[in-house]
Formats: sequence, C-alpha cells, structure tokens
Amino acid sequence: MAEEEGPTIELRQRKKPKSSENKESAKEEKISVTPVPERAPKHVLFQRFAKIFIGCLAAVTSGMMYALYLSAYHERKFWFSNRQELEREITFQGDSAIYYSYYKDMLKAPSFERGVYELTHNNKTVSLKTINAVQQMSLYPELIASVLYQATGSNEMIEPVYFYIGIVFGLQGIYVTALFVTSWLMSGTWLAGMLTVAWFIINRVDTTRIEYSIPLRENWALPYFACQVAALTGYLKCNLNSYAERFCYLLMSASTYTFMMMWEYSHYLLFLQAISLFLLDIFSVDQSDKVHEVYKIYIFSLFLGYLLQFENPALLVSPLLSLVAALMLTKCLQLNVKKGTFIAKIMKVINFYLVCTLTVTLNIIMKMFVPHKENGHMLKFLEVKFGLNMTKNFTMNWLLCQESLQAPSQDFFLRLTQSSLLPFYILVLIICLLSMTQVIIRRINGKSLKETVTLEDGRIGERPEIIYHVIHTILLGSLAMVIEGLKYIWTPYVCMLAAFGVCSPELWMTLFKWLRLRTIHPILLALILSMAVPTIIGLSLWKEFFPRLMTELTELQEFYDPDTVELMTWIKRQAPIAAVFAGSPQLMGAIKLCTGWMVTSLPLYNDDDLLKRNENIYQIYSKRSAEDIYKILTSYKANYLIVEDAICNEVGTMRGCRVKDLLDVANGHVVCEEGDKLTYSKYGRFCHEVKINYSPYVNYFTRVYWNRSYFVYKINTVISFQS
Repeated sequence: MAEEEGPTIELRQRKKPKSSENKESAKEEKISVTPVPERAPKHVLFQRFAKIFIGCLAAVTSGMMYALYLSAYHERKFWFSNRQELEREITFQGDSAIYYSYYKDMLKAPSFERGVYELTHNNKTVSLKTINAVQQMSLYPELIASVLYQATGSNEMIEPVYFYIGIVFGLQGIYVTALFVTSWLMSGTWLAGMLTVAWFIINRVDTTRIEYSIPLRENWALPYFACQVAALTGYLKCNLNSYAERFCYLLMSASTYTFMMMWEYSHYLLFLQAISLFLLDIFSVDQSDKVHEVYKIYIFSLFLGYLLQFENPALLVSPLLSLVAALMLTKCLQLNVKKGTFIAKIMKVINFYLVCTLTVTLNIIMKMFVPHKENGHMLKFLEVKFGLNMTKNFTMNWLLCQESLQAPSQDFFLRLTQSSLLPFYILVLIICLLSMTQVIIRRINGKSLKETVTLEDGRIGERPEIIYHVIHTILLGSLAMVIEGLKYIWTPYVCMLAAFGVCSPELWMTLFKWLRLRTIHPILLALILSMAVPTIIGLSLWKEFFPRLMTELTELQEFYDPDTVELMTWIKRQAPIAAVFAGSPQLMGAIKLCTGWMVTSLPLYNDDDLLKRNENIYQIYSKRSAEDIYKILTSYKANYLIVEDAICNEVGTMRGCRVKDLLDVANGHVVCEEGDKLTYSKYGRFCHEVKINYSPYVNYFTRVYWNRSYFVYKINTVISFQS
C-alpha cells in the first residue's frame, strides 16, 4: 500500500500546486536545466574589450572636444582674455549676473561658513528684504564652485571667472558624453554615440543655451539628468549582470539627487520621467520591480532634498511626490492575478484609474496642509497661455511675450530638417511606436512575450529601455510644441533617439519584417544599413557643417558695450556705498554683479514679491505722474533711478509686447473702440518727461549722469517746488 500511495501523492501535488511552491520549483527546474555557460574564447573576450575600450575612448574624447570647443568659441565671441574684469562681468546678462555675483561674494567671505550664513540671511542685495538666496535661487553650484576654487589652490593659478566658466563647460562635456553612452547602450554600437554628438553640436542653437547665458541653472543641472538617463537606460536593459546593475543603480541615485539640488524645476522633469516609467510598467511587466526601485530613489531624493534645501515646501507639494506615493500605495493594494486573463486586464485599467485619482487627491491634500507659495504665478500663466483666462496683468502679459515661452517658430523645424535630424527622428519614432503597438496587442490577446529578443525576431518595441525613451521623448516633445524654451530639454534626446535608430540593426530588422523582404537576407541587409546609413549621414554633415564650425572658431567677434561700462564705472566712483538703485531688473542684476550696490529688484521670476517689485519699478516707463513714481521709488528706499533709452524708445518686433504697451494696458491707459486701440492719460510718459527737466519732475528728480543709453537721476530727499 505504501508503494502505491507514493506515486498517487506525487500526482496530486502536480495537479494543485501552491503558487509560491510553483514559483520555487520553476526556479529550481530552470536552474537545473540551464547549462553552465562555457567560458568565451580569448579572441572573443579581446574583441569585446577592444569594442568597449574604443567606445569609452570615443565618448570621453567627444566630451572633452566639445568642452574645448565651447571654451574656444566663448573666447572668440567675447575676446575674453583681452578684457578688464568689469568688461568680462558685463557679458553675464540678466539672472546670470546674479548667480555669478554670489560666487564672487563667497570668494570674498572670510570663511566658507561665514559666506553661507551671509547668503542664507542676505539683506545686502534687495532693499528692505532679507532673503535666503541659497534656497530661493538654488545657489548650490556657486557654493561647490567656490569650495573647489579655494580647496584646490586654483586662486594661485587661474582667475575666478575662468575657473567658474571652466566648470560649466566641463559639465557640458559630461552632458555630451552621457548622451553618447545612452545612444550606445540602446543601439549596441558607439557609432550611434558619434552621430548623437554630431547632431547635438550642429543643432546647438536648439540643444543648449550655454552660448547665451553660462551660469543658468539648467546648464549646471541637465548634465546630471543626462547621466541619470544613461544609468536608467542601462538599468532597464534585460539580461544585465548584477555588477553592472548595481553600478547603474548607484549612478542613478547619485545623479537624481544632484540634479534635484541643482535646479528648482528639476522635480517637474522627474515627474515626466515618472509618468514614462509608470506607462512602461503597464506595458512591460518584466521590469516592474526595477521601476519600483526607481520610485524609491525619487522618494529618497525628495526627502534628502527637502532637508538640505532648508525644508523646501515646494518638494512636498510637487506632483512627483504625489505620483510616487500613489504608485507605492497601489503596488501594496495589487492582487496576485494570473497574467493574461480577463481579470488581469480589468485590474490594469482599475490600477491606472486608481493611480491618477490618488495622485490628484494626495497633491490637493498636501497643498491644503503644507504652507507654500510655490509657483502660483506659473499656474496663472498656464491658464492665460491656454486661453482659459484673460488678464491685463503686466507680469502675466510680459511673460507671454517672452520668446522662450511662446510656441516654436518655423525656423526651429527648418533647422532640424536641414541637418537631417527631424526626418530620421520621425522615422525612428514611427517604427518604434508601431512595434510597441504590436506588443500591446499581443499582451491584450494573452500571447506571452519572449524573455530575450533576438535580432531575427525584429521586435524592437519589446525592449523596456526603448519603450521608456519613446514615451519620454513624446512627453517632452508635446511640451516643447507649446513652450519653445523646453526645446533645450527635448532636442538633445531627439538627437540621441534618431542616432540610435539609424545605427540599430534591430530597428531595420523590425522594418524588414513588416516589408517581408525575400530577395536579400533581412539580417544581412539590416547590418549593412546600420553601418552605411550613419556613415552617409556623418559624411554629409561633415561636408556641410564642419566648415561652418571652423569659421566660427576663426572669426574674431567682440562684445562692445561702452555705455554700460561707463555707467558701472560712474557708480563705483561717484555713488555712495549705501546707495540703492532702481531700474529694469536686467540692469539691476548687472549693477549687483559689477558694483555690489544694493538694488530694488532682481531678474528672478519665482517669487511673488519680486514680481510685484518688478512691475512697480517698470512704472517709470508708464504714463503716470512724477509724484506717483516718486512714491513708488521711495517706498523701496531707492536713492537713484536709471532710465534706459532702449526701453523708453523701444520699437518692438511683436505688436503689443513692448514694456510701455503692456504697462498702458495694465494701467487702463489703452481704450479699445471699434477695433482700434486709443491711448489716453492726462500725464505724458514718465521716461520722456523726466528728461526735459521741467516742473514738477525736477522737484523730485535731479539728473546726475547720462550717456547715449542711460540717464541716472538722484531721487531728492527734500522736495523743492520750482515754478
């Protein structure tokens, strides 16, 4: 009896196994069946090593060459080495001047601790206002640069300005190297990386703003984001060994946190990335665990960033935190349902709805309980931008008139087409999207997907890193089609995705599978095209664009602004140290950098109080009385007023976007009758009237300096009424 019962018991266990036991037995069976891989021959190992070595060398060389190119171009453009310190500093325009001024302040501080204290309790920049400049302006790059400058003893070898811009140019080199590596990881050939770099440099007008404004936060932050994307691409790849996976995870963690510390808007970009990973999790169940590990990195970075950014409430109310928290909660609530069944498909839909609902709910709750002033003006701007609201507000309309916040022009698409980037990007995107659609249809029909996709399969849409990049580039592209300034985030990844596609045999094989080629072996043709097409593109780009790049480096340009130099020189020599200057925010940034004097406003647009100050100071170009302007300026304790002729007599290229036109609308000095705009005010335009030197203007303001571009008036403390 015992001998008969033995086999019977074994049969019953096979019919109704427990899910956990089944998984364990499957793993054991897989381990036992899978043969131990034989060691690869020496010549194969040598080929792999040579391929990796040449690729790494090409990636590093590309980054270094680009950094050197930027340095040489900057020298030729501004003739930097032949200028005095004041003339060099004037090349930093707008908010860039503010960032660099704090770098100078850190170097002048007696100690690092004292310098940080003065920045976090800063009352020497904006009159009647104490600000935490480190938190409000994300000055961590300047803190790091100042520490490196002094710790490395560079003060004995190199001037501070060269050290500062050298770091930024070096980061741009890392940016290019990271894009190179990402394209290489996706395509399997470093030829894709070379093509990515070529397209990036040729289209640099649309890929970076480094030429116009070096200290911008995005120039410090985006290289770290590129490193994070490269690490994420490697992390999502299938059949990755444990050491490589661990390295990618650590690099991704470090770069995510650093990126968040460098740029105040970084969490919005990571929010888009989190959406892409969420959709990837829906389409590709195999990477679910890895995706949730990335979510943990987000949580850790947000928590650490919140603590080190002086308990920044913006991170607590960010949509990224709400989305990740919702994803974590739904993960805990998920039921173990057999894959491919009807119930599993319904659960996917419910899960998607639950994540969306929870994200919105959590974000609303956080905003209710966490006191914040985070980017309220940004939401108002978006409402006006999309036509959901109308306003006469000067600040909102001024932002709408900024070129970087408008839809991209036709010139943008024309430039991308001329460099052949846009046509190949669209081709690659369409093939990847169609392949992804096939994968989704197979999933819906309950067909199982292959664990490892080979070249012969021609299914590029099954690779998780490809799915992620396609979704991510579509999200970024959708935003770039609305706001031109976001093209600087989108276009680099257009270069990377297009280069990966044309260099990937798998993409060509996917296309040939659909076309059902019979005359030529599809694998052979795919391998030939993956080498021939990028080579032809590279040669054509070399022939057309390389001479232009060389011409830019050989032509000597000169940044000539003698009026601003004279103004700054006069302020440093004639104005009292305790003087407070009022004028346009852009000019105030330059005054803060070049002279160190206190100002009434700054060219920053993330603070409601500063935005209100900017609007009030801009009233000097409106049609208001001398008394009104005097009251505004004295309320901010201003001692000197600077009127810029370029703003007062501005001839705008866009109708209704001149500063004085926007002020007239905001102040109700423009009346629309039967389609015509009629201007009415009982006062003349202040910036014109004050130059004539007649009462009552001379009673409040005394002209003390002028040149072709600037008129400086001392604001009288004792008003003398003249007839």
